[in-house]
Amino acid sequence: MSASRLTLKNIDIRLHGRRLLQLDTAIEPGATLTVMGPSGIGKSSLLAYIAGFLAPEFEASGEIYLNDRSLNGLPAERRQVGLLFQDPLLFPHLSVAQNLSFALPGHVRDRRAQVEQALRAVGLEGFGHRDPATLSGGQKARVALQRLLLSQPKAVLLDEPFSRLDAHLRQEVRQHVFQTLKDAGLPTILVTHDAEDAAASGGPVVELG
Repeated sequence: MSASRLTLKNIDIRLHGRRLLQLDTAIEPGATLTVMGPSGIGKSSLLAYIAGFLAPEFEASGEIYLNDRSLNGLPAERRQVGLLFQDPLLFPHLSVAQNLSFALPGHVRDRRAQVEQALRAVGLEGFGHRDPATLSGGQKARVALQRLLLSQPKAVLLDEPFSRLDAHLRQEVRQHVFQTLKDAGLPTILVTHDAEDAAASGGPVVELG
């Protein structure tokens, strides 16, 4: 996986003419930028604009680059941007292994080996046959992260992915996610209203509102 730099140039997002946010920054490979602010300020809208699925009632301008490649105008599935949400969003009708295999690009041949390696990496070896509903909150979060990594993203967006975990689990999962993304050299944007999330990310913080 080649390292990428995520650049946001003169991003401006508005709703019904009211400016929600302006941002001009770059996130280096392996670094995390945290965007903080209260609900409704535009944090998730920023992620939607970068990922390519901003709702039509928003007006947005500004350039998004992965290295020298512009993402503007590309459909979401071609942007190579991975997302983690508050919920793991594992497919309930698929096993853990099938959830992971689903994320692999079509050209990958030895899918079973890739899936087994992904499970081994997060201490879930032998869990491939399991129903996602039987996993703990921390196990679901780790599977969701591995599914994202198997999709081979060039950048990652985190939309309050730790907010529904209890305090102890939150600290453990948060540390694992940030270290994994750093080791993978992925530029990451985290949106949160939690100062502990921001501190754990170890990167710069932008406060909105």
